[in-house]
Amino acid sequence: MKSTATVRAVTERLRGHKCGILGHEQYVKTAVLVPLVQMQDGEFGVLFEKRAATLRRQAGEICFPGGHVNLDDADTRTAAVRETCEELGVDEGSIEVVGDLDVLVGFGQLIVYPFAGVIAEGTKLCPNQAEVAEVFTVSLERLLQAKPDVYDMTFTHTPGDDFPYHLVPNGRQYRWRQGHVPQLFYEFDGYVIWGLTARILAHFLDLIRELPEFTAHPRA
Repeated sequence: MKSTATVRAVTERLRGHKCGILGHEQYVKTAVLVPLVQMQDGEFGVLFEKRAATLRRQAGEICFPGGHVNLDDADTRTAAVRETCEELGVDEGSIEVVGDLDVLVGFGQLIVYPFAGVIAEGTKLCPNQAEVAEVFTVSLERLLQAKPDVYDMTFTHTPGDDFPYHLVPNGRQYRWRQGHVPQLFYEFDGYVIWGLTARILAHFLDLIRELPEFTAHPRA
């Protein structure tokens, strides 16, 4: 292939490429919904789930409705709505997805695709007891006023026994980069929100904090 043809082919290939997350094929993909609901006093709030105690992972923890993205899901937004319907026992028509939130890449090869959505007023919730122990709602007013406790968590590399140190400059003395991730903790009425759920919540709150309706609230 002539050099000009090669350059042209490469250029055309890259021009049509949409950037994504490198290595995403090896990651577990999940999608969650930050559900906005109208509370009994007329205020809007965010609905949370407490995971069932019988679940294999993260039993009893607080989370948003969501789960794995299946191969037959049209996209990650579809997965978030499907999982929300399955866990809360509601129809797809009762959920309006109003926006995409930032994608979260977590440790352990996990990618979380969060969305914000509104559950229609008057929708009756029938939580799936196999997955959801209970649901509760915290008003946007309280969420925006809350200041989470923040703790630093450090992650380090631990190569396996067969790691080829002889191929790495300085071998076993190689200076691995450490990762630092802030862990946020919110507490409401005895419920503790932390981990990825707390990070998504903080991101969502930062997005709406600048709205005129909420500008009186200081940044948490």
